[in-house]
Amino acid sequence: MNEVERCIIVGASHAGVQLAFALRTAGWNGDIVLYDRDPLLPYQRPPLSKTALSGEGTMKLMPLKPEQAYTKAEIDLRLGCSVCAVNTAEQSVTDDGGRKTYYSHLVLATGARAIVPPIQGSERAKNLFTLRDGQDVNRIRQTFNPLQSSRVVIIGAGYIGLETAASLKKMGAEVTVLEREPRVLARVTSPEMSAFFTELHRNHGVHIACSKNVTAINEREGVQQVCCADGSAYTADMIIVGVGVHVRQELAKQCGLRVHNGVVTDSQCRSSVPNIFAIGDCSLHPNAQYQRFVRLESVQNAVDQAKVVAETLAGRCARYEAIPWFWSDQYDIKLQIVGLADGYDRVFFRDESEGNTPSFSYWYFRGMQLLAVDAVNNAKAYVVGTKLLKSNAEVNLSRLQDLNTSLSLDALIAS
Repeated sequence: MNEVERCIIVGASHAGVQLAFALRTAGWNGDIVLYDRDPLLPYQRPPLSKTALSGEGTMKLMPLKPEQAYTKAEIDLRLGCSVCAVNTAEQSVTDDGGRKTYYSHLVLATGARAIVPPIQGSERAKNLFTLRDGQDVNRIRQTFNPLQSSRVVIIGAGYIGLETAASLKKMGAEVTVLEREPRVLARVTSPEMSAFFTELHRNHGVHIACSKNVTAINEREGVQQVCCADGSAYTADMIIVGVGVHVRQELAKQCGLRVHNGVVTDSQCRSSVPNIFAIGDCSLHPNAQYQRFVRLESVQNAVDQAKVVAETLAGRCARYEAIPWFWSDQYDIKLQIVGLADGYDRVFFRDESEGNTPSFSYWYFRGMQLLAVDAVNNAKAYVVGTKLLKSNAEVNLSRLQDLNTSLSLDALIAS
């Protein structure tokens, strides 16, 4: 059994790294061991589909912390090393090198991996990639040559797919995006926002094709084609799959944790087994704002949950009650989202554009309850929407729609 205080963290992306350093800030004096299968120094993930992919010259990842910071904070960083077994009875983990390490607390920050759907011929396809980590980006950049093979087909029109399309278009690619649903971003936003982003990409020369169920990847006479159920086919020198993720929950199942599309936790990120926590993309946690369990794939969620666990292990009372927020950069458009729009029954549009620069927001309600705000090039709408959600105040809808009413908390609260 473990005789010392030691926190083992499995996963060194945003959640795991934040936790390691937050523990030191919170006053944790025990050992900290941080594992990650990726051999690269932990790096920022959001830029992967944006600047890291489209940047000129060699790919440069942005480190989360300088290498020397881990040494200074006495964090045992074990990169290129996977935890393959957990013994909850003796509170130990065993890595792929056979090394056993005991823990007093174990935190799973295992994240998720990209889905590669069972498409006929995909196992033989040339230059087929996912985009989930720095090695994926490096392989895409090394393979892509706009002077010789610039036809790229992206399967999936979620945020990763569309951000990748924008980046590759900037690099000179001829880009086609295929989406199985009737519209882009169908699972995450409204038809109005889907229409805006479809037009945005088409105006930049990206071919968007929806209701396309990819069934096969075939090659004839050296030409590779992505084939769909409706009989259409698209020539591709490179194929990028961005259709979603599978949660990495193998270790959680091995430990006997309760899982359901993620590790089920309480508001302190505790799992169903004592001394084991889960944070980040792999955590299915209760959200007080929406009165249900949610699993979020965002840096905000990863960072905030890490802080909660650090405070909890330091003996202080902390609960995860943050309002979810996200962002996406595509071309000259910055989309900022606060809240979760699932279940909305009406939406209000507020346009504050000037000239040719779009600046607007969509406000999603269920009855009189504000659920979420999508803000395009409109930081003010995002900030005010965040304040309204945190205050749980009732919004005056007539004022919200009146552009003569200032976009402020006081002006929009119903009286």
